[in-house]
Order: sequence, then C-alpha cells, then structure tokens
Amino acid sequence: MPMARAPNDLSDILAWRRLSARLTTSGQPTEAQLATIKALNVTHVINLGLHTHEKALPDEAGSVRALGMTYLHIPVDFDHPTEADFERFRSAMHDLEGKTVHVHCIANLRVSAFLYRYYRDEPDASDEGAKAHLDSIWRPGGAWARFLGDEAGSALSHRFAGRDYQSGASAPRILRVLTL
Repeated sequence: MPMARAPNDLSDILAWRRLSARLTTSGQPTEAQLATIKALNVTHVINLGLHTHEKALPDEAGSVRALGMTYLHIPVDFDHPTEADFERFRSAMHDLEGKTVHVHCIANLRVSAFLYRYYRDEPDASDEGAKAHLDSIWRPGGAWARFLGDEAGSALSHRFAGRDYQSGASAPRILRVLTL
C-alpha cells in the first residue's frame, strides 16, 4: 500500500520546492499537476520556460485559466538570460506581493536562478531560502553565472545537485530533463 502524501508534498512534480507559505516552484508540471498546485490555493502561475520546448504543455495558459488561476509567461532563453527578462520577473514579483504564486520553467533551473537574484538584490525582500533553493538544484556556470554576478563561475560548466555535488535536497530527476 503506498504511503499517503502530506497535503503540501508535491514531490511527484519535477524539482518541486516550497519556499514559503505563498511561493512554490518546480519544473514543468503536467495538466493534472496544475490542478494539484491549484489545490494549494495558488492564484498565479509564472512560467519562465519556452512554449516551444518539447516538454511544455500544448496550451498551458488555457489550462491555468480554466483552473481559475492567472497565468504569466516570461519566456527566458536558457542560453541567453537577459536583464529585460529579469526586470519583467522582478516587476511581476512586486505586482504579486501577498498573492500565492507558483513559478516554474522546464527543470526549475531558470526559476531558482531568478529567485536567488531577486531575493539577493531586492532591498525589501527577505531571503526566502533562495540560496539553499538554488544549491538544492544546481550551481550555474557560463551565462547563468554571469547573470548572477559570479564572474569566476562563468568559466565553469553548470553543476547539478545529486550528480556533481551533494546538497540538502537531491535532484536526480532533473538530470533526465536537461534538454533545455
């Protein structure tokens, strides 16, 4: 007999994390998982992934709206994250302050980097565990290290929790999705 899951345990969603009572993140949820996310009283979904990715849902915006949540798409090219992308994300996070939000991309890589930078740089933001969240998934190299202001890391390759180092939370399922 399978063990019953706690109501806030959505570990079947790729790289799912709860950062606070009002903020959760993950890789790409399925249609059914969107309904589970809604059951957590999430009112807004932000997607940083590309709709053209093979793992993206065919009409995520429509699916989210059909569940009564608000959908915001901020497409971030994984190879070239920009300041404009981050500014749109920063603005959305300010606009949604006090709301219950789920932020996702394909593997929670873009999301963890954006949230780390957001909580690190915003004067009125609390950490929300963003550094631990980032480290529980990956340690960015290349363009993502530069995006985070880590010039030394920009010469390195990405490193992934559970493969390249151990962290408090393992992320081996992410390694199967890394065709970003």
